[in-house]
Amino acid sequence: MNFFLKLFKLLPPELAHSISLNSLKLLYKIKILGLFYSKTNKDENILFCGMHFKNRLGTAAGLDKNGDYIDALGELGFGFLEVGTVTPLAQSGNLKPRVFRNYNENSLVNRLGFNNKGVDYLVKNLKTRKYQGVLGVNIGANKNSVGDERIKDYLICLEKVYKYADYITINISSPNTPNLRDLQNNENLSILINAIDKNIKELDIHIPIFLKISPDETDVTISNIISHVDNSSFSGIIATNTTIDKSMILNEKIKLIEGGLSGEPLMYKSTHCLSYIRSKSKDMHLIGVGGVLSKEDFNDKIDAGAGLVQIYTGFIIKGPNLINEVLGN
Repeated sequence: MNFFLKLFKLLPPELAHSISLNSLKLLYKIKILGLFYSKTNKDENILFCGMHFKNRLGTAAGLDKNGDYIDALGELGFGFLEVGTVTPLAQSGNLKPRVFRNYNENSLVNRLGFNNKGVDYLVKNLKTRKYQGVLGVNIGANKNSVGDERIKDYLICLEKVYKYADYITINISSPNTPNLRDLQNNENLSILINAIDKNIKELDIHIPIFLKISPDETDVTISNIISHVDNSSFSGIIATNTTIDKSMILNEKIKLIEGGLSGEPLMYKSTHCLSYIRSKSKDMHLIGVGGVLSKEDFNDKIDAGAGLVQIYTGFIIKGPNLINEVLGN
């Protein structure tokens, strides 16, 4: 695996991402994945939000946007997977280049912009998956949707995926869709959550719904978010998405790139947000994500209040061996 990681680092980021996941899928299909990677079989039988997990480590949304690699990723030892972000209509995302690696600081900057093949494509993959573990679906709004159309986008996706998901994440925190983060503001969030609550009742949905938030909000905004979630049908919060704050990195060139920063520099900020939420709500179901590149980072998220932890950039940088590193005794 180390040889392949070195090879992929020589390729453009999105090409490397595609080739690596398609290679993983091929190895899974021809049943020789075990020759290249020995997965952990650790089964802790975790109960979280009414769902059973074999362990607390999962993939964050963005790694498998369209659900093309569910079965292959499921063979690596994760306790759960989250696919998406998916939107009602297919969209190409922002112009390339839009992913920038900063290996010296174990980080990435992306401005992908919810590039995906649309919710109907994802649903086809959800229906045909063999993976039996917990699977979450992350949903968002199309770039060209404005005003009430954005609310409708979430309702469309919710209605189409809920029968095939174990939980759903409402993503209102990507920095790469113009004005999407405005949905975290008090009035806008109230309108969104009320609309989703109404849809949940009408469709008789009984799976957990999570809200994914930004690490860049003030304590006042986060407190308002907590209050809205506590008084809704939502089950919890995923903290956090990427940050637009690049003050913690040294690479001056990367600092000037527009987009969301992920990886090691995000660890402190995202974990602080997690801790703040836990301090304000002792019973909130929390999933921690952002900057996990080691077992110590994983444990820090748990200590901060997370019941589950997700990885993405760490997986890109370190490969599948990070799973065994985190879950090892």
